[in-house]
Amino acid sequence: MKQKFDIITSTCVPLPLENVDTDQIIPARFLKATTKEEKFFGDNLFRDWRYNPDGSLNKDFVLNKPEYGGQILVAGKNFGSGSSREHAAWAIAGYGFRVVISSFFADIHKNNELNNFVLPVVVSEQFLADLFASIKADPKTEVRVDVPNQTVTNLANGQSEKFEINSYKKYCLMNALDDIDYLLQQKSKIEAYESQAVKY
Repeated sequence: MKQKFDIITSTCVPLPLENVDTDQIIPARFLKATTKEEKFFGDNLFRDWRYNPDGSLNKDFVLNKPEYGGQILVAGKNFGSGSSREHAAWAIAGYGFRVVISSFFADIHKNNELNNFVLPVVVSEQFLADLFASIKADPKTEVRVDVPNQTVTNLANGQSEKFEINSYKKYCLMNALDDIDYLLQQKSKIEAYESQAVKY
C-alpha cells in the first residue's frame, strides 16, 4: 500500500527467531496465485505457523496472541533469507506491517520490502535483544521510527539508534512513490533532455 512515511510510532509484534526464510513468510504454494490482492497475501503471512494442519488457529503463534499487534514486526537475525520471491514482501505489507526491525536482512528481500512500501530497519544485535526484552516485559511497548532523521527509538527505555537507507528509496517512501511514479515525476526533465539530445 502506498503511504507516505514520516514518523511511525507503534506497538510491535515480536518474532525472536533467526533465519526466517521467505518460504516461512509465504509458503511456495501461494506463488501460484493469480492475484496481487494485499488481503490475500496478508491473510497467508506465516501461514504454516499461524494455522494448524486442520486449518484451525495455532493459538501459540504470536500473530494469534491478542496482546501483540501494531505496524512494526521485530524479527531475529537474517530475516528474509532463501528464495527471492517478492510475494514475501507482499504478505508483510498486506498484513499491515509498515516496518520490520532486525539486525540483518537478506539483501534481495530487503529491497523487495522497500519496493513494496515496507521499511526494513537494521539495528545492532544489542538493540534488538533489548527491544525483544522490553516487548516481553510489556507487550504495549512502543517504538518510534523517524524516517526523516533515520532513527529508531525504543520508547520503553529511551534507547535510540541511527539506521541506514538509500537516499533514493528514502525519498520514494517519504513521498509514496514507486519507481514508475518517480519516473513520471521526472517526465518534464526527461522530455527537456530528449529535446536537446544530439540526433544522429
